Amino acid sequence: QVQLVQSGGGLVQPGGSLSVSCAASGSIFSINAMGWYRQAPGKQRELVADITSGGSTNYADSVKGRFTISRDNAKNTVYLQMNSLKPEDTAVYYCNAEVFSGTRGWDDYWGQGTQVTVSS
Repeated sequence: QVQLVQSGGGLVQPGGSLSVSCAASGSIFSINAMGWYRQAPGKQRELVADITSGGSTNYADSVKGRFTISRDNAKNTVYLQMNSLKPEDTAVYYCNAEVFSGTRGWDDYWGQGTQVTVSS
């Protein structure tokens, strides 16, 4: 059984900063890409950023220069540092990981979701 547990997020004023983290645990043999997605009310879930096991990163145009994704492979954890936050960044943020486990081979796993609200 593989679990992704998220922490962080919350409420911040425009221009402020927040961070979220996501730790994978369970019967994990290997993790390929890890990433962050978000879903705002009435909108589809969208990719925010992802990072390969080798550290290559990819960002949505809307967050480039403001958000930074990183990971600690030893801890099976991915982080998202969010700076210069805007009201349009308000959404539920989900982490995702491609995991090779002892029970299901390669599969996609999702965190429980974390609310990020940017409002004055």
